[in-house]
Amino acid sequence: MDTAFVGEHLIPGSLGQFFIVLSFGSALFAAIAYYFATNNKTDNSWQTLARAGFIINTVSVIGIGVCLFYIIVNHLFEYQYAHEHSSRALPVYYIISSFWDGQEGSFWLWTFWQSVLGSFMIWKAKTWERPVMTVIAFSQAMLATFLLGVEIFGIRIGSSPFILLREAVNLKDSAPIFATNPELYKNYLSYIKDGNGMNPLLQNYWMVIHPPTLFLGFGSMIIPFAYAIAGLWQKRYTEWIKPAIPYGLFAMMVLGTGIIMGAFWAYESLTFGGFWAWDPVENASIIPWLILVGAVHVLIVYKNSGHSYATATIMTMMSFVLVLYASFLTRSGVLGETSVHSFTDAGMFWHLAIDVIIFLVVSIILLVLRWKDLPITQKDEETYSREFWMFVGSVFMCLSCFHLVVVSSIPVWNAMFGTKLAPPTDPVKHYNIIQASFAIVVTLLTGVSQFLKYKKTDVTRFFITTGVYIGVAALITGAVIFLTGVYKLNFVFSLVMLCSIYSILANGKILGDAVKGKFKLAGSAVAHIGFGLMLVGALIAAGTSKVISENTAGTQYSEDFIKGKNNPMENVTMYKNMPVTMGKYQVTYVGDSIAPPNHYFKVQYKRFDDNGKVVEDFMLKPNAQANRKMGLISSPDTRHYLFSDIYTHVNMANSITYDETAEAEGHEGEDDDSKYEAPLVYEVAVGDTLPFREGYALLKSVTRINKVKSIELNDKDVAVELAIDVVSNGKTYQAKPIYLIKNNNAFDFAAKVEDLGIKFRFSKIIPEQNKVEVTMYQLPPGERKYIVMRAINFPFINLLWAGTIIMVIGTLMAILRRNKEIKVV
Repeated sequence: MDTAFVGEHLIPGSLGQFFIVLSFGSALFAAIAYYFATNNKTDNSWQTLARAGFIINTVSVIGIGVCLFYIIVNHLFEYQYAHEHSSRALPVYYIISSFWDGQEGSFWLWTFWQSVLGSFMIWKAKTWERPVMTVIAFSQAMLATFLLGVEIFGIRIGSSPFILLREAVNLKDSAPIFATNPELYKNYLSYIKDGNGMNPLLQNYWMVIHPPTLFLGFGSMIIPFAYAIAGLWQKRYTEWIKPAIPYGLFAMMVLGTGIIMGAFWAYESLTFGGFWAWDPVENASIIPWLILVGAVHVLIVYKNSGHSYATATIMTMMSFVLVLYASFLTRSGVLGETSVHSFTDAGMFWHLAIDVIIFLVVSIILLVLRWKDLPITQKDEETYSREFWMFVGSVFMCLSCFHLVVVSSIPVWNAMFGTKLAPPTDPVKHYNIIQASFAIVVTLLTGVSQFLKYKKTDVTRFFITTGVYIGVAALITGAVIFLTGVYKLNFVFSLVMLCSIYSILANGKILGDAVKGKFKLAGSAVAHIGFGLMLVGALIAAGTSKVISENTAGTQYSEDFIKGKNNPMENVTMYKNMPVTMGKYQVTYVGDSIAPPNHYFKVQYKRFDDNGKVVEDFMLKPNAQANRKMGLISSPDTRHYLFSDIYTHVNMANSITYDETAEAEGHEGEDDDSKYEAPLVYEVAVGDTLPFREGYALLKSVTRINKVKSIELNDKDVAVELAIDVVSNGKTYQAKPIYLIKNNNAFDFAAKVEDLGIKFRFSKIIPEQNKVEVTMYQLPPGERKYIVMRAINFPFINLLWAGTIIMVIGTLMAILRRNKEIKVV
């Protein structure tokens, strides 16, 4: 008989696990039913059963989500997922995002979007419903296996979000007291007061919106893939192209938006020092997007010219296979040592690999079986046609994708084959140069192709027009690279700038023509303009960004600081209330505020004109968490201008503690004289000064007082207070130490100036000299409150974000246009 555990809520978990099994069974049933419906077109009963199966799958997926959300919101920490990814301290929006913080939750998000898209296809696909939904339902069944969390013949299949903590973690081994006292074990929940909470890096509003967008992009990739499979399967080789294009554009738009959201998240909230770091997980997300962009363009080429059918089909199928491969890279644990934000190994390495292999093998088999029947145009394609150069551009997109796959997969080769291949020693430089080379060709062709006609072009007019626009682009590029400093970079980046500006101008002409009446061309022109602006913004912002926190003092930092990939020459130590010049700003660390679990550092920026007048004054509040497992987890704060950003983040601080709540309430512990440097003893009269390292103190007055804090004084007691002005860096602080004689015993009450790390003690009265003795203590520089801060100026970064928005708008316009062309029966 199973042990009864006090306080456990087993119903939501049992119900959730039931929905997982039901979602798998219903998806598999729907796939099988749709398969038979496809092969038996005269019998509608299989289609009816298949629809019912998929509807049950959709309801089941929603049921999984409801049960898991109930567990997280109600802090049922007897479930491992809730314990590992949430806590009582998280606000509501982070509670929501903790839903997909772990592998299981993100798999659910993927299968949820795929169920929504599948339901839409049942309504919209018409004669394509049966073969297309066979593929989608099978994909749903495969995704469900990752959530099963069951063992068959000793092999665990998937990982369920409804596993109990006591089942996932052997509490008797981890806490021996439970092994020796069964009664305590039954009541183990009374010892679990809270969950572990989210990774501090993920506690950001982008976590709420970025993963849903990204997984909608991943989920939507199944539709063009399903059309390609259905076209080959049903020998409807040419019919699937038109309906697949709008869905390909949709997937391209949503996945691209999700990727850029991730870049903005990295820029706004992570200490990457920018928006893209060529992290393997970043690469994994962009790999399928690149080949999908190429696939969509080749699909359009085939629709317009009849050329490149096989290429269009292969690229469309590979785009989805690479989505699965990207999931394998990020979830198998193979990137655990090379990426800061991949999932840890959940024991699904081969499960994920088999998922990739199944869809890859199905694609290859269909291609081999149908290869002889694929439509091939015997007529050679015109060299001066738009289709030809669109095809060439798509090929280069594939080569770009291939390069990313090969280099990002080095850990995979090493893990699977026992090799010891080394990744590039400077991966950022490696990726920048090679990917920039591909970008030159792609942006050049997005411009050149606009001056070409479909099928045939007037060659003379083409060269004249192209030459004029390249010439104008060269003049503009020369001015831009000179004014921004791009010319100081590798020459390849100047070529990218030239081709990007040329693309913007060429597509601007097409957009102008569209406004005059050729509106169907507007979508692609707007998207290409956005892409060009995005590259221009990325080049200037990343290539000419300037670190303004230059360590001109030569401050030395620890090995651990350097091992954290921090450049000592780009980080400045800032003591509280001591201004430091950074570029055109005077920057001062002025204080802290605490909103657990975040510790905010108040950093004031001031800019002065030639007359010393303040013309700009603003406060940035980079924050950090002192995480016991991960150390100091920092998040930057940014000042946004129209033409630049000031990006600030803290890499080290001695003012942040692991018990921020206690510090916030003022429980800082006893003051210890041993923390201070050797004291300085002064005998001074009113008006005398006491010099110290960062300024001086002035004795303003000596006054007898009648009350010392809560101590009652009688006529024989004497209490004297000093009024001291402490001046440092243009600021004046007040200190009032007290000397007390009570019951013939002498006492003194020190006065501290926290910002300067100074303490004053009124140690003696010298009446015969009309002086007093003041002892001054000063903390060593390392003991004073300080932060180590990095600040970067990113010029023209808004071009990157604006280009992204414009590209998304253009893609949406293209979707609407292509959707009107569909006449599916």
